[in-house]
Amino acid sequence: MSQLPQSAGDAFPPDCNAIEVHVAELKQLFNAIDPSPFREKDLDPNAEEFIVGWARDLPRDAPLGLLVYLDRPAGMAEEPAVLRDAVREFFKQRAQASRRRLRQLLRVGRTSLFIGLAFLAVSLLVGDFIAKALGDGRIGELLSESLLIGGWVAMWRPLEIFLYDWWPIRAEARLFDRLSAMPVRIAYTKDASSEAWRWDWPAASPKPVHQLAAAESPRAGFVGAAGRDPST
Repeated sequence: MSQLPQSAGDAFPPDCNAIEVHVAELKQLFNAIDPSPFREKDLDPNAEEFIVGWARDLPRDAPLGLLVYLDRPAGMAEEPAVLRDAVREFFKQRAQASRRRLRQLLRVGRTSLFIGLAFLAVSLLVGDFIAKALGDGRIGELLSESLLIGGWVAMWRPLEIFLYDWWPIRAEARLFDRLSAMPVRIAYTKDASSEAWRWDWPAASPKPVHQLAAAESPRAGFVGAAGRDPST
């Protein structure tokens, strides 16, 4: 990793793959309309997409870290730890949500499998009955084959779930697990006013939330480090 400007936060292990983002204010990383306490706030959708997209491009066993380039000097000493807790909590919640979605999908799969097997069995029985009742004629054969095809079509959804749909969700949950455990570090610049941190909500500013909301400046766009486009 190249020499950083003044920085604070967690130490990165030597083999860490740093996900780098560049923002003017810490509040750009978080969803402005989320009223939750800071440690429970959602990330901004663009920030989430950028971080998750970068992580997906890395090897699955690669240790991850988040390096935030911030266009202001350091503020309160605890802001790197507060940012780390907020980012980790967000991805922890995302991992839990993915596992809930996986459990729900598997329940649907089991129900679909039961229904599909029952319908397939009925289709085979009715098809055999029609074939015996109508003999070897084409109508009997057509009806029997149609019921057989319909029975196998009923098995399509459970087979799709158990063969294809579940594993991308599990992989997503594992990725969020890795992101929820990554170290977070802030690299500061000295271009802004030394008091800039005081209006950078939610970075541990002492102002009440209602005052901060009234004084909040318009959000700047989210920018990936080194000109990286979040959509790629």
